[in-house]
Parts: sequence; structure tokens; C-alpha cells
Amino acid sequence: QVHLVESGGGLVQPGGSLRLSCLASGSNFTLLHMGWYRQAPGKEREFVASISALGGLYYAGSVKGRFTIARDNAKNTMYLQMNSLKPEDTGVYYCRTMGQNQYWGQGTQVTVSS
Repeated sequence: QVHLVESGGGLVQPGGSLRLSCLASGSNFTLLHMGWYRQAPGKEREFVASISALGGLYYAGSVKGRFTIARDNAKNTMYLQMNSLKPEDTGVYYCRTMGQNQYWGQGTQVTVSS
């Protein structure tokens, strides 16, 4: 069992920045491939970015160059630094484990609006 808790969401103006955090417990975080997903109103949940246990980075095309995923194994925490935010980045952001056994957090709301 892996318990995931996201934080850091909020309301930001277009062009602004936010940093999301995902705190993991219940497993060896160092061994986990972790990812971020998001779900906009009325749309399906979509992949945003992931980071493997060895530090490999993967991004959706829509966020490449604007978002940066990172992890701090000492703190059992994954991060998503989001810059140059656009209204279309609005949604609930979830962290999850990317392995065969999928665990999800409860999500954190990100709203990009003027």
C-alpha cells in the first residue's frame, strides 16, 4: 500500500507559477516510478509528467518546456514546478505510482485565470 498526498494547488494568473508536492508513505519511495496526471472539467484524466526511480524524466508535449518534475527521495516527495501557466492548465492534479499497482492521491485543484 502506498499513501499519496498532494499539496500546493491554488489560483494563479496566466503566466504565473505554482509548485505542487506529492508526499508518499507506506512503501520504499526510492524504488517507485512516480507521475503526475490532471483532469480538466468535462475531460478525461491525462498524463502530465513522470520520473522514474533512476531519474528518467517524461513529459506530455503540452507541458514540455514549462513544467519540471523532480523528486527528493530523502523526503519521500515528488514535485511539479509549473511555470508560464495557461488557462488550459486548469484542473485537478493527481500524483500516482506508475507501476503495475497503481495508487492515486486525492488531487489538488489548480486554477489559471485572470
